[in-house]
Amino acid sequence: MAKKDRTTDAAGEKDREKWMARFQVRLAMQPGVDRAVVLRAVKEVTTYCGETGEHPRAAFGDPDAYAVRTAERLVPEDRAARARRRDGGVAALDSVLQRARDITGM
Repeated sequence: MAKKDRTTDAAGEKDREKWMARFQVRLAMQPGVDRAVVLRAVKEVTTYCGETGEHPRAAFGDPDAYAVRTAERLVPEDRAARARRRDGGVAALDSVLQRARDITGM
């Protein structure tokens, strides 16, 4: 294999890894997504791309947008709604505690 081919292959692999890392992070940030959902989605992407030889960006588009669509598809709506409510409550409590720290100077 020529040196240029190896460099091109390495650059393509690096780009695939970046796409996959961003997809995983964005997916994990979606309401109701747990480890099992992330693993299932990663397996779907890697299997598809392995079979077709396509780059994930060509097959699935932007990793952020695909993470949102994947979460909508794989996470039951009631679980996502509970997670959004819980996250909202935690954020509100954190805000109150931060204000209390500011007032007391702690």
